[in-house]
Order: sequence, then C-alpha cells, then structure tokens
Amino acid sequence: MAEPKITELVDFGKRAVKVAVGRGAEEAEAFLSMSSGTSIDIERGQIVRSIKRMDQGLGVRAVYRKAVGFSYTNTLTIKNIEEAAARAFRAARASRPDKNWLKFPSPKRCGETKDTYDKKIVAVSSAELMETAAVMLGAVEAYDKRVLAVDGGVATSLFSTVVVNSHGVEAYDVGTGITCSMETIARDGADVTPACFELNAERVYDIDPEGVGREAARQAVSSLKARKIGSGVFPVIFTQAAFRSLLYYTLINSVKADYVQRERSALKDKIGEKVASELVTVYDDGLLDGGLLTSKFDGEGVPCQKTLVIDKGVLKHFLYDNYTANKVGAESTGNASRTGLAPFASTPVLEASNFTFTGGNRTPEELLGEVDEGLLVYGVQGAHSSNPESGEFSVVATPVWKIEDGNVAYAVREVMLTGVVFDVLRNVSALGNNVRKLGQLVAPWIRVENVRAVGRG
Repeated sequence: MAEPKITELVDFGKRAVKVAVGRGAEEAEAFLSMSSGTSIDIERGQIVRSIKRMDQGLGVRAVYRKAVGFSYTNTLTIKNIEEAAARAFRAARASRPDKNWLKFPSPKRCGETKDTYDKKIVAVSSAELMETAAVMLGAVEAYDKRVLAVDGGVATSLFSTVVVNSHGVEAYDVGTGITCSMETIARDGADVTPACFELNAERVYDIDPEGVGREAARQAVSSLKARKIGSGVFPVIFTQAAFRSLLYYTLINSVKADYVQRERSALKDKIGEKVASELVTVYDDGLLDGGLLTSKFDGEGVPCQKTLVIDKGVLKHFLYDNYTANKVGAESTGNASRTGLAPFASTPVLEASNFTFTGGNRTPEELLGEVDEGLLVYGVQGAHSSNPESGEFSVVATPVWKIEDGNVAYAVREVMLTGVVFDVLRNVSALGNNVRKLGQLVAPWIRVENVRAVGRG
C-alpha cells in the first residue's frame, strides 16, 4: 500500500472550496478520503481469493442563502474537482433554505491520537496475509473435525482523510487497520449449530489469528446438542457482540442530539437524571488510544474528544455534530461521521465513535460463578427492529448457553429476549474486567438481572 500524498489532497480541497465560493457560495467545505488495502477471503474451509482495493474521492458542500448543496467525484483531477464544486453550488441554489442552518465549523486545535497508525500494516504483503489466514483456518480445523469454517478472512486498510472549509479549517489524518474474522458452524449427524463468530480488529499490527479460529471453533462445538428451555426471568450475561447489537438501535441512538431534537429519544428530558445502574459509566471517546473509530477530527473537521455520556448511572451529555449543536447553541462533541465504503460520497451524519463502558473487577469466571440459573448470550438477531423512542426490543438470542450453578451447562435454542433497554441498564449487577473493542463499542461482559426470556420448552 502506498502512502497517501496529504499535501496534494489538501490542495485539492482548497481548490474545490475556492471554486465554490468563486461561483457565489457564501461558504463551502471539501471532504476528501483515500483508502487502500488487501483482503484474503475464506469460504467453506478454503482460502478462495486475494483482493487489492483502492478508493478515493472528494465531496463538496456549498451554502447559498441557508440552502446546502452537495456533489462528489471519485476522480481526483483538477477538472473533476472544479466541476464537483460547481455542481454543489448549483444544487444549493436549486434547494430550499434550511432555517436551522447556521454555518460550517471554525478552526480548532485537534488532540493527539495514539496507536492508530502502524507502518507494519502498510508494508505487509499479500503472502503474509495469506499465511495469517492459513493460521486462523488451521486453528479451526485442529480444534474439532465437526467444525466448518463457513466464512471469514483477513484484511488490512490504510486510509487518509482531509477536511477543508472556507472558514479556515484545514485538517488531515492518516490511519491503519487490520482485521481477522471467522464464522463457523458445527455438524454432528443431523445436529447443525447456528453460526458462531469471532473477530479481532486493531489499528496496529497486533492480532491473534490462531485465537480467533480457536474461539470460533470452540463456540460452534459448544453449541451442539442445544436444548429448548421454558420461558422465565433470568440473569443474563451479555458478551460484547450481543450487547453491541442491543445498544446500537436503542441507547446509542437515544443519546444522539438529532434523535433528541426530533423527539424520538426516550432520554430527551433526562439530563441529570438516573437512567442506569450506578455501576454504569459510559464515555464516547473519539480519542481513545487504539480505538477502532479514533480520529483527530470528525467528518466536518471538528476535533474529536472524550464526552461523558453516563456517570455512575446519571445521564450527563448528548452527542452533537455541528448542525445539531448550532440548533441549540451547544458545542459539537465531534460526532459527525461520513459513512459507507466511500465516505466522500456522503454528507455528515451524527454517530457515536468509541462508545465505551468502563469495566468492572469481575473475571468472566466470577461473573458466571455468581449465577445460579441464567443465560450467557454471545449474539442477538433482530435488534434493528428495536424502538429508539421507547427502548423496547425483542431479539433472538443466538448463540446462547444456559448457566446452572455457576457453570455453562448446555447450549440453548429458540429463545427470545424481550424488554426495554433502559430497564436492562438499570438492572446491571456486575461488569467484567475483560474490556475489548468491537466496532464502535468498547465494553466488558455485562451481567443484567431480571431479563425476560421467551422459550419453547
């Protein structure tokens, strides 16, 4: 992977802003991104392909009489950049004014980030990644012959981001990432398990492919001979993967200022009130060392920061981007995000960064050992249908195991978990010491009392 030419990207951004303003825009912004990487894919127990990818482009926003126009190009030439800037201005002139529009951000000093760039990832070869994938696949095969590696792979990425606007913002950042993942099933005669998944993602070259393969295989074997259980109310231990799915469509959305301002958040009037167990402290930390979503600045050039969201159960702060902050006279928390595989092709949306639950002092074994009868949940399905306005959810737990007398007893099938996420947060009874990063969630295992499980036993 070649190092990005940051100065060239900055110059392209300046050019786009100058053209838009020259056409008559009252203010303008250019967002540029460049990414490259290599991926090794695994399917049905075989390494099937190696793919190199590269994507780059520029997106321009232009403002005219409170109307915002947007255009982008994925070809970085002077001609295409100038045409994109001109189209953005024309789109602004043709658009309806937004009475809530105030202005683009002004320059502010960005904080420093740690462990977000590693030259080893930039230099790694396809052959080395192939070997990493083979190690992970070998760990699956060696664990148990009944396990099949259904899907997975290893991937690296190098990405650079630039934001320039007509108020003087001129920000740039470069980062790296590496990921290995494995999805497995186990088959024993007619008994086939649900899919089990393990992932290891880092910003520096420090991954454990053997551990990923072994854990994905362990989950699959442990999921054999699953039983049905009857309905009841149980203590539930959520692993990070299960908790992330549950929170994304409920708690995380409810602390975003856009949901609050549209009155779609159950927490809209709850600042200063207790909304969770006093064991729960949550930060959104855009500067977290080695965080998977750590960056010096957000999708609008606003410095990323550490924002206290919940302090010992008390709601302290919502998350803002520039637009939602301007609407209420607040300060942006640096949570504007450009989404998708081609970030330059999207306008900013408000999103959490590294949504971090402070860990506790219990080992996983201690969390389990204190449960007489409960459930250990590694994943949930259907969380996207949760209601951010009420926090209500109804999800299928899979894979999931029954806990009896402090031990994992057997796998369970056909069980649903229902409830309200804010009740889940109030009923947190213990936090593990095994904090890990999984997407935008940084958290330990979390034990929750009184969760309703609907079984078919």
